[in-house]
Order: sequence, then C-alpha cells, then structure tokens
Amino acid sequence: MTRVVSLVPSLTEAIAVSAPGLLAGATDWCTHPAGLAAARIGGTKNPDVEAVVALRPDLVVANEEENREPDLAALRAAGLDVLVTEVRTLPQAFAELERVLDACGVPRPRWLDDAEAAWDAVEPPAEPRRAVVPVWRRPWMVLGRDTFAGDLLARLGIENVYAAHPERYPRIPPDELAAAGADLVVLPDEPYRFTADDGPEAFPGIPAALVDGRMLTWYGPSLAAAPTELRAALRR
Repeated sequence: MTRVVSLVPSLTEAIAVSAPGLLAGATDWCTHPAGLAAARIGGTKNPDVEAVVALRPDLVVANEEENREPDLAALRAAGLDVLVTEVRTLPQAFAELERVLDACGVPRPRWLDDAEAAWDAVEPPAEPRRAVVPVWRRPWMVLGRDTFAGDLLARLGIENVYAAHPERYPRIPPDELAAAGADLVVLPDEPYRFTADDGPEAFPGIPAALVDGRMLTWYGPSLAAAPTELRAALRR
C-alpha cells in the first residue's frame, strides 16, 4: 500500500475519503474528515520536515500556493517523491484531484463524479452581483486575480471587484473597500474567521454574506455540496 503524507487540507480530505488508511501524515490544519488517524507534522507553511521524512512516505502531496518551496526542496533533497498541485480554477481542481488520486493508486471516486455533476448543473443568475471578498483583517486583504475561490464565485454569478488587480491577494485599505462599488461583501470563515460580529460592521450599507470557507476554498469532496451551500449563503 502506498504511504502518503499530505501538506494540503483539501488533498488530505480527498485522499482520506477515497482510500481510508492511506495517509501516514497530515498537517495540523487538516480537519476533515473528522477523526483522521494520521500523524500530525506541523502546519502548511511550517511542516516538520524531519517528521515527514521519518514517516517514510512513498509520496508527499503539496500545493504551489499553500506550501513553501524551501520546505518542498528539503523533502526532495531527503529523497522523497513530492507531487505539487496548482489549483486556480474549478477545471484545474478536478484535473489535479484526478492526478493526485491516480498517483496514490486510488480509483476515481464517486464523490468526484458527484462534484463535477453538481457544478455542471449550475446556472448563474442573469444579473451578476459585484462583491468584495476579504480573506484577512489587520491588514485587510481580499481576493484579487486568478484565484480558485474567485472562479467558484464567478460561476455562481458573483463578480469579484478586484478580479483584475495585479496581485492575487492585495492589501486594500478599509475605506477603499467600502467605496469599491460592491453590491455585496462575501466573508468566509477561513483563513480569517469572519463572523456576524467581526467583519460586516466595516461595510455599512452593504449586505454581507457569511460563507463556509471550506465550501469556498477547498477542492475535494466538499465540492459536491458547495454549489448548493454557497448559493444559499449568498442570497442576501
């Protein structure tokens, strides 16, 4: 059996749901599925390289955005096989999930078919809404160009005000955000945990939609439920 260490929460869930027992290690941020029996090897940005090597995995799965190249280089230097994904659109997510699962020796799972069917059935509204999508506070950071979450929102009829910004996660002063001409502010609960009491008050007069960050930013089994759950949250 292939031994896998995952440095990406989305990929951890995808592998664990598809082939229970395959994962030898996962990050501290790998919260799904619940009760995952895998050694914890630190965070996505600061994995314990020695701990990963000690697990003697056949494969380490990573992501070019979530993980740092120096850590991946150190794992390769230790002789480990490291598969690095790039996910900035929904089609990319489906293709990379297939690639990862194939590398793990896992047959295509039913949830992946369900996820593709769920998104194929999405029909965006005739009149899209313009939104700002903060992902951090102190300082304020928002979705900019070329992001997976931005692609999902666009498919649901939400135009990201900063989609043409030269940066992927630009820092924008709060007064500029409030005056950006948005019809909606979308506030996920990760990576920053926005809540009804922490976030909406910065955008007086603009409706706020609190969304499940896993539905918006994870690419794995959650993609099957994401269209329905996100649309419900975005109806504000």
